[in-house]
Amino acid sequence: MGKKQAKGNLLPFSLVEQAASGDIEAIDQFLRHYAGYIRTLATRKFYDEDGMPHICVDEEMCKRMEIKLITRILHFRVTPVK
Repeated sequence: MGKKQAKGNLLPFSLVEQAASGDIEAIDQFLRHYAGYIRTLATRKFYDEDGMPHICVDEEMCKRMEIKLITRILHFRVTPVK
């Protein structure tokens, strides 16, 4: 059995269709929806010259993940249900 997802966290299917067809506003909504998750994944521990650790968000990693998400959205194909 898989984990249950809260229904409020899902993006509407109409938005998925719009984003897959290249609608810029829909893609932007995807990016806003997943922004917190992407920033969490891109959080890294960096060390300064004194060896002290600092927790920071790697902005380059954020951009790479956003580009990957956009690419996957645009390659997503919606098939009609029979």
